[in-house]
Amino acid sequence: MAGNRSKSWLAIVGPGMLTAATGVGAGDLATGAFSGSKLGLAVLWVVIVGAAMKFVLTEGLARWQLVTGDTLLEGVIKHGGLAVYYVFLIYLFVWSYFVGAALMSAAGIAVHALLPLFSPNTDKIVYGIAQSLVAVVLIRRGGFAMFGKLMAVLIAIMFIAVLISAIAIAPEWPALVSGLVPTIPDSDGEGLQWTLALMGGIGGTMTILCYGYWIAEEQRTDARDLGVCRIDLCVAYSLTAIFGLCMVLLGSRIVVEGKGAQLLVQLGNQLDAELGTIGPAVRWIFLIGAWAAIFSSLLGVWQSVPYLFADAVRIGRKLDARETQSAVDTKSRDYRIFLYCLATVPAIGMTVSFEFAQKAFAIVGAFFLPLLALALICLNGSSRWIGKERSNGWLTNIVLIATLLFFVGTLVLKVFNVLRVS
Repeated sequence: MAGNRSKSWLAIVGPGMLTAATGVGAGDLATGAFSGSKLGLAVLWVVIVGAAMKFVLTEGLARWQLVTGDTLLEGVIKHGGLAVYYVFLIYLFVWSYFVGAALMSAAGIAVHALLPLFSPNTDKIVYGIAQSLVAVVLIRRGGFAMFGKLMAVLIAIMFIAVLISAIAIAPEWPALVSGLVPTIPDSDGEGLQWTLALMGGIGGTMTILCYGYWIAEEQRTDARDLGVCRIDLCVAYSLTAIFGLCMVLLGSRIVVEGKGAQLLVQLGNQLDAELGTIGPAVRWIFLIGAWAAIFSSLLGVWQSVPYLFADAVRIGRKLDARETQSAVDTKSRDYRIFLYCLATVPAIGMTVSFEFAQKAFAIVGAFFLPLLALALICLNGSSRWIGKERSNGWLTNIVLIATLLFFVGTLVLKVFNVLRVS
């Protein structure tokens, strides 16, 4: 029998919802709003294409794990060798530091927007560290079951709040429909740049790998669970797309200023000014939803990324024939050590500007998606490793190659832009 036969709808869509919520943070909100402000509703189709790309990547990861019994990380290291193992560990440490600093800063600024106590910079640090420590307590005390329920509540808050905000600005429905037709508007020569940023900016990067550990928690263990995973991911990335569409819509109706999480404060203030008597209520709704999006991302990263470290350590011991365990234990010392380090060490990065942390994270995160696409082309493209029936078809390979080329182009563009403005 396949591992998971639960009839609960939440059990079916749970891992995908966790992936979606963890992948949507301050950077995604800012990218959607900026793109809408620069290009209007003409780029709504880009959000859908970007979500579809992330679906293909995550489905390929799940397919590999369910068919082979190995996590994708184990498959890459097994077939790539020790060099891949050490490169991954270095990348994981660097990525975790910058994303940890960016998430703590964003979470702190989001609460400052709702409940200012001191200066923005002081509140950013105090509120950010406090939320990081609260997340650790929730993860350690509540376990996976409580984590899933709490994330479901946060997802509902952020989704409903942003949807209400988008509807409140009275969108122009004909323009909204026409925005689903592919076109790249020219905005002072930056049309292509913002289109690429939007397509790659909605959804996660390294956190996509964590989907494999979440489906293991739900006891999905063999290829017969692949259909459930596909339903799960369809729902998750559909909601991600709707969330991105709403942010583009909000950005298209107001002048977007500010940077990073401060942008959320500016958006809230402009909604207040634009909507008359209902403005203050919509501002609060939007800011609460923005906080829920950021805190759910922080909570999801804190819970899931230690899986990657613990799994890498397990794989290293297995390569030395000192490990027989086939799964990651969240109670293990490796998992706990990395969780505590992730929740504290990046706080050092909060002393630098939030904009610098976001730039660094943007570059570091951009390296991951093309590498993931390449890994899935190689691993899932081989019938010798995954079997003929479950290996990539020609259409899947075309989509993966197109995804690889797109994210390589996005990476080059991000690095160029950051170096140009530095």
